[in-house]
Amino acid sequence: MKKKKTYIIAEAGVNHNGSIDLAKKIIHKAKECGADAVKFQTFKAKNIATEFAEKALYQKKTTEKKESQFEMLRKLELSYDIHNILLLFCKSHEIDFLSSPFDIESIDFLNSLGLQTLKIPSGEITNYPFLKKIGSLSKKLIVSTGMSNLGEIESALNVLILAGTPRENIVLLHCNTDYPTQMEDVNLLAMLTIKNAFPEISIGYSDHTQGIEIPIAAVSLGAEIIEKHFTLNKSMQGPDHKASLDPEEFMQMTNAIRNLELAFGNGIKSISKGECKNINVIRKSLVAAKDIEKGEIFSDSNLSVKRPGNGINPMMWDEIIGRKAIKHFKKDEQIILQ
Repeated sequence: MKKKKTYIIAEAGVNHNGSIDLAKKIIHKAKECGADAVKFQTFKAKNIATEFAEKALYQKKTTEKKESQFEMLRKLELSYDIHNILLLFCKSHEIDFLSSPFDIESIDFLNSLGLQTLKIPSGEITNYPFLKKIGSLSKKLIVSTGMSNLGEIESALNVLILAGTPRENIVLLHCNTDYPTQMEDVNLLAMLTIKNAFPEISIGYSDHTQGIEIPIAAVSLGAEIIEKHFTLNKSMQGPDHKASLDPEEFMQMTNAIRNLELAFGNGIKSISKGECKNINVIRKSLVAAKDIEKGEIFSDSNLSVKRPGNGINPMMWDEIIGRKAIKHFKKDEQIILQ
């Protein structure tokens, strides 16, 4: 049974476009929209891509065509000073600050900020030195599993755990690393496969589809964390804006998830408070099917079942049949025994 509150992450990623002012506006709006955390990306372009690395196809469609991946990343770096400013800004807005490091230098920096939780992006799940380093910090780790199979997930877990991260500190997010992800590629049931393969580890879902229905469905399947890209305007230039939710959409998603959590209840099949007032109106009681004289024997022919339900329960039918009427009953009058 799902009982925990879903932890909702607004993935700002690089949707700040390198602007601290835009990053602050994203934080402010994410809080308004009900997110529990805002997540950024921490990297040095020189550490993660060569000058000859090509962009992904979706990046080519949403950014300047002539620039390389390295050039694009350089423009989207957040300085260490800006990280500190955004961390304090998140604290003042009572929303968690998270970030995904993409290189070992960035792991060290985020650790120096005192963050208790770090996010491992899908692209680093086969990066042994990265995993060994981040695992040695014994922090809470949220691990995206896009572009990986169960064997690669297991290998990554082994590195993290042997490096020093307790198994209970890890959450695995099912993810498809395509922007936007097509519905036929979501494979949401794979989240349950991950849970079955690693039952002692919590699961969640990082979504790149367009719309809000898949994250909501993931919560219904047991996702404890939902991550969704967030932007102030999907028409902005940048690699991830078009595959993100705007504030109105994000608020719809968070509201739907919170409503779903309420609807889960405690799992005990019982009469709810709302139903109590309707029982007598909707259920039925034993009544006279026609006029019944005092002393007449109750039978299938002179008894009936009709609303309201504040009389004798019709489930007592067989107990009433054969007994004598204690008084005269008019048609539709509720039967009484004494």
